Amino acid sequence: MKKKTIAITAAGVVIAGAITAFTLLNNTLGNNVEIESVIPTQETGASNGTNTADAAAAPAGAAVTAEQLNGAWNIADTSKVYWSVTTSKETVNFVDPAVTGTWNVNLDDASAMTGEGTVEMSALDSGNAQRDEHVKGADFLSVTEFPQSTFTVKSFSELPAEWTEGTAVPVQLQGMMTVKSTEKEVTFDAQAVYSGRQLMLSGTTTVTFEDFGMANPHSIVLDTENNLEVRLELVLSK
Repeated sequence: MKKKTIAITAAGVVIAGAITAFTLLNNTLGNNVEIESVIPTQETGASNGTNTADAAAAPAGAAVTAEQLNGAWNIADTSKVYWSVTTSKETVNFVDPAVTGTWNVNLDDASAMTGEGTVEMSALDSGNAQRDEHVKGADFLSVTEFPQSTFTVKSFSELPAEWTEGTAVPVQLQGMMTVKSTEKEVTFDAQAVYSGRQLMLSGTTTVTFEDFGMANPHSIVLDTENNLEVRLELVLSK
């Protein structure tokens, strides 16, 4: 009888522990961040862009000259970088508004263009403090040791010589992403738009946890895809 009582008590402890673990896990779930594109809605999506073909039509604008586009552009403080993780339950987005960098545009010579960006990882936010603390900790991003992530463009696809204000232009950015001091070659498929004396750039690439020395955070109750989507939503000014 005593053994039976002990067994029942032990089972109760296990069940209580499982419920507590599940409750704690549930408290860290849920997407609280919606991705906001800087690209105005287009009538038709470009092949390398992030807009959909059934979006509402955008009015045609004036012709944009090379003089307006060429030169050094700086990433404005309204820019954001998003990281998206997909689990068996949902996709969770993280946003980081602490982005700085430059894009030197040269429509006459794509090989002469340069670009770079830096993201302060301490500003990463999913809208859940407990989850953010865990992601920034030693198990994953180790933000204290590696406070910044960077992307340096090695090459741009050729851009058209003629632009129309408010109309998206497809562009690919190939370069090196560095997270936790680990480098990974990536390609961003993107769109660029000139509007109101600003350049907007919206693009995505896919990396994995393993690319930067991190383990997939799956658990016995939740599967996590290996792929992570990184999305640039940048506003640039001269």
